[in-house]
Amino acid sequence: MTKQEIISKYNSLSLAYIGDAVFEVLVREHLLKTGVTVNGNMHKSAKSFVSAAAQSELLQKIADSLTEDEAGVVRRGRNSKPHSHPKNADLFAYHNATGLEALFGYLKLAGEQKRIDELFEMML
Repeated sequence: MTKQEIISKYNSLSLAYIGDAVFEVLVREHLLKTGVTVNGNMHKSAKSFVSAAAQSELLQKIADSLTEDEAGVVRRGRNSKPHSHPKNADLFAYHNATGLEALFGYLKLAGEQKRIDELFEMML
């Protein structure tokens, strides 16, 4: 499936659904590689990456490095109309986080693991 087919076939919330899982695995792998191996510590450390506020900040770190297509996917994700949002996140951060997750979902479905890894490294 081409990148344009992915963009047209899946709505941004579907991309974010997959992207959330992709991002969570990247964070967990990173924590294990950096020596965070105690379960309670892993969960606490992971929250510093996967909360809406954290993802919103991480998106800002990579925003200038995105291609035109990637930025478009982020915009679509950010502008999506989710049915709800977490109580502990402001709406701006939540929309940015959805954009970031949509980007990672899009890249995963496009088979762009190298690009996923590049963007994640930039965030660190």
